[in-house]
Amino acid sequence: MAALELWGPRGHDVVALDAATYSIGKSDHAEIVIAEDPAVSRVHVIVERVGPAWCIRDLGSTNGTLLNGKRLFGEHTLADGDEVTVGRTRLVFRDARGSREPSTDPLASPPELTPRERDVLIELCRPLLSGNLFHQPSSVRDIADALVVTQAAVKQHLGRLFDKFGILDDTGGPRRARLANEALSRGAVTVADIRARS
Repeated sequence: MAALELWGPRGHDVVALDAATYSIGKSDHAEIVIAEDPAVSRVHVIVERVGPAWCIRDLGSTNGTLLNGKRLFGEHTLADGDEVTVGRTRLVFRDARGSREPSTDPLASPPELTPRERDVLIELCRPLLSGNLFHQPSSVRDIADALVVTQAAVKQHLGRLFDKFGILDDTGGPRRARLANEALSRGAVTVADIRARS
């Protein structure tokens, strides 16, 4: 079971996290009350279970929240041993069971692209906006027409992009579709980029 160790003005306490959501602050209405710390907001943060994980979110507190010494922005998934600072109070998250959860492998970052290579990728991925999940990426001719360049120029750019993204043969399916998938999953092109050019 997960727990929070509280280290503050009143000393040390441990709170077992057996409900789904906990608000933390100095208000009497918070599930975890830290009344002795004047630097804590009335409702400072919320800790909630999302599936097997626990997440924390600052609720617009006056003095902010630190997570492992860094300012917390947005929502963050907690790991066993994470230290949260609210006001002058330290909260240490404990969940030995959570440390055995499988980790997520990070996606490779996108390679460096020239402006023209980026243009080619955006045009390649444009059919994504059609709403059809199984739509093929743009053809060489469609890309050339959209960018007002020759098909030979597009093929040269695609050749360099295949190399940069490590798509070297046809064994894993059509290369243009694999390139489009890699470009989108690695963040080289976003839906916002495609919409901006529409």
